Amino acid sequence: MIQILVLTDFSTCANNAVNFAVQSAKILPAELTIMHAFEMKSNMYIDYMGVNKEFTQSLVHEEQTKLDQLKQSIEGTEGIVVNTQIIKASLNEAVLQVTDERGINLVVVGTLGVSGIKQKLWGSRTADLLGKSKVPVMVIPYDYEWKKPETFLFATNHLEKEPAILNTLFELADLYMSQVQVALFTDDNEDIAITFLEYNRGIPEYEKMLKEQYNEDTLTTAHLYGTEFGETLEKHIKETEVDVLAMVIHHRSFLERIFHPSHTKRMSYHTEIPLLAIPAK
Repeated sequence: MIQILVLTDFSTCANNAVNFAVQSAKILPAELTIMHAFEMKSNMYIDYMGVNKEFTQSLVHEEQTKLDQLKQSIEGTEGIVVNTQIIKASLNEAVLQVTDERGINLVVVGTLGVSGIKQKLWGSRTADLLGKSKVPVMVIPYDYEWKKPETFLFATNHLEKEPAILNTLFELADLYMSQVQVALFTDDNEDIAITFLEYNRGIPEYEKMLKEQYNEDTLTTAHLYGTEFGETLEKHIKETEVDVLAMVIHHRSFLERIFHPSHTKRMSYHTEIPLLAIPAK
């Protein structure tokens, strides 16, 4: 059984993520863990006086009550197994801890996009999590309404052949009983003409390989090109019936993040459909 971890701060944004996880758990099937994480800033004086400890205990009790009510509501109406957990740590630390403890296969989290200070903060936390998680992360847009995913679009800038990445993509798509499309992007400004020609020639063979290896007769491929990855991809998504966008997230050093920002993290701010970020091994 798949183990899904969904993060909540009890906001509307988080509720959309919880609903996506709940509906997914009914299809896959899966066991669901709903987690709330918060980080306390300690102070030597109030810690000595016991004030901070008392406040923390009160906060934990309040948040646990909310989680218990959410658990009872989901189990009563949806008929799936729900676990709850509160972690006093940063979001990234909490996700890594629970992922290891519970053998999590998929993390589901909401995002608010890029408009407004609070939205930028939450969006940046989600984007930061993508670069830290050891397991795939499904990012759910703020105004997304649940529908069963029928088509996964795997967007890449090279002919991806890494088994760990492809296996994750096709296994999840298969569990959702979804078709897979593959879109290969060529940058008109950065890629040389020979790269464009090589990809054009290599795509038919690549498609054949994927169909045979993953028994996906309905798989299709497309060669996208333009000067801006995000805009080109969003245009393609709007022109085709795509329900989930899948991309690879690479763990980068500080300098790499400055000079080569992640396309996947950028898309987590702008996507209007769920984004599946698959970590590169």
